[in-house]
Amino acid sequence: GSSQNPSSKEDNYFMTPLFQLIMYTPTFILGLLFNIMALSFLFFKVKKLSESTVYLIALIFLDTLLLFTLPFKIISYHLQSNWNLGSVFCSALESLYFVNMYGSILISLCICVDRYIAIRHPFVALTLRSIKKAAMACALICLGTSVGTVSTFQLHGKGHNISSCFHNFSKSTWENAGLFSTLEIIFFGSMAAMIFCTAQTVRCLRRHRNPDNPQIHSTRAERIVVTNLVAFLVCFTPYHVAYFMYFLVKNNIIHISFQPVLRDIVQVTLCWANLNCCLDGVCYYFVLKEFMGTARSPCHSSTASLALQGTESLVLVT
Repeated sequence: GSSQNPSSKEDNYFMTPLFQLIMYTPTFILGLLFNIMALSFLFFKVKKLSESTVYLIALIFLDTLLLFTLPFKIISYHLQSNWNLGSVFCSALESLYFVNMYGSILISLCICVDRYIAIRHPFVALTLRSIKKAAMACALICLGTSVGTVSTFQLHGKGHNISSCFHNFSKSTWENAGLFSTLEIIFFGSMAAMIFCTAQTVRCLRRHRNPDNPQIHSTRAERIVVTNLVAFLVCFTPYHVAYFMYFLVKNNIIHISFQPVLRDIVQVTLCWANLNCCLDGVCYYFVLKEFMGTARSPCHSSTASLALQGTESLVLVT
């Protein structure tokens, strides 16, 4: 209820902004650095466009756009209820933030499924995978999530002059079952599919290890496939569990005495989720760097050719 809002605000305005400052500063700086380096690799070093690189470009582009909203998110918490940069600008920032977050989740799913098809079903992959289809999937995701801006422009209620950005959403937002279901289904559906695809991919890689030198390629690929999944789960699961709980509390489905604390947990876990933008960039930058080194080295030519053929996802998207 509304009676709990004042105390919630008092707690919130000290701890949450501090946590955000500690988390967002390195996330923004390192994320921007590694995402730009990964993009420069993709644009200037990788000679041949593939399904994998199309998804990677889309993912890094969305992550980079989201990173640009983070300084404003820090500012908004320090301005508290005195947001003075305009309602439209606030709604545009919130849209950019949430659209790119869920766009990033869906592109991560595409990368995982694409990798699974390429490695687990190489013959089916010949007909199922194409650069055109990958580009269309990315375009559909961007279009679909952009439609979501209809919801983000109403986070603070209709026709309200926004006094606090990124927080203090209207009561109707927290009671919006359609919005809640959509976001939770996108995440938990993606999570289930990614766990399945990763498990199958790792099983397949283990079966195809070179008996003479099992360490060369498959174990490295396995490690990166699993790292991608773990980073995804560690970043996004806490927020979606907290949001699920908060929705139940706000709609009086469950009753707890620590609603203000839960509200802070939602904010803190959302902040934690954005770490994924930075981790994606770091992970794919090193993968691309390794891939380029492998491709140039004559003694690794078999690994490079394997990477450049139908299963470039072994190195490139792994």
